[in-house]
Amino acid sequence: MNEFDAEYERQLDEARERAHSHGRDDVVAYLNLRAANDALRAVGIEWLLETFSAHVGDLNRAGAGINVARTEAHRFKVGNSTMVGSRLVFRTGLRTLTVEAGWPRGPRDGIVRGGGLASGLIEHFGNRAAGEELLLVPSGEGPPRWLVLERTGERVELREERVRRHFTKLFI
Repeated sequence: MNEFDAEYERQLDEARERAHSHGRDDVVAYLNLRAANDALRAVGIEWLLETFSAHVGDLNRAGAGINVARTEAHRFKVGNSTMVGSRLVFRTGLRTLTVEAGWPRGPRDGIVRGGGLASGLIEHFGNRAAGEELLLVPSGEGPPRWLVLERTGERVELREERVRRHFTKLFI
């Protein structure tokens, strides 16, 4: 857990303790739900970033020479809302692939559209059409899953073959 997330967790714990000491069980229940959703968000975001990182690792072992930079507590816009999370940037020459994933942390940050837990963006520098917007959704009993929000309005599950296609576009 990075420093930003640790501070966020500490503040949630303090809020839960204050609510409990004032007999605000409704607020405690809300904060417990938020903590459970935050845990699902963290799992989903880590899967996304690890999936992209694993593919770049395979490519680099084959000699691709892709540079990787990760940023935590990264803020980015999705629609009118501000997400806070992580960013991975993959560079090779002048080409850049950026993956961002996060969720609003405060009331002023806005909301995750579409009923999701978190939002994500995949962007190709210089090729806006190749980018995609993502939505992390709960999946009942299992881990959450990422959906690609197609321009047609359709939602398609993000699978590893689609991640591989993003790296193919990075070299074209």
